[in-house]
Amino acid sequence: MPRFDPAKIKKVSVSLPFGIGSAEWETDSTERKAAWSLYIELVTRIAVQPLEVDQGLVREALNSLYSLFGTTREILKTAGPDVGASHDSVGGIAIAVLNNGLRPFLSKWHPLLQAWEGRRPVGMSPKEHEQGWSEEMTARYELEALRVGLEEYAQALATIAGVNE
Repeated sequence: MPRFDPAKIKKVSVSLPFGIGSAEWETDSTERKAAWSLYIELVTRIAVQPLEVDQGLVREALNSLYSLFGTTREILKTAGPDVGASHDSVGGIAIAVLNNGLRPFLSKWHPLLQAWEGRRPVGMSPKEHEQGWSEEMTARYELEALRVGLEEYAQALATIAGVNE
């Protein structure tokens, strides 16, 4: 019979973005490892870095954000059911961030940008064409608002993983 090991349990309390609220529970090493993996995937992406008006492409940011779906699924599947799916679990938080934060943003902006990209004249660079898009500044503004929420999510993951105490 496995013995209770208090060193493997850690109480965490985190604030979450996108209207998710806050959560408090006792994590175990499986959840902390999954949180660390999610944290690293998140903070190393272009989409969670400020995108200055004259830098980068909105398309690159959208692609980076979209790839978080596959990455998150893989991390959660690999970690198994111990990461949970309830509000007070790494799995539940990750799923809520995808569904409440990323999905609405991408559902709005991906088709709008895709339609604009389909009208790019031959010989015009993607950056030049994107800069001519009437929605570019609005998309960048909303991307910045999303980035702030993702930063809060990253801080929560760091807390769960035990790296920002």
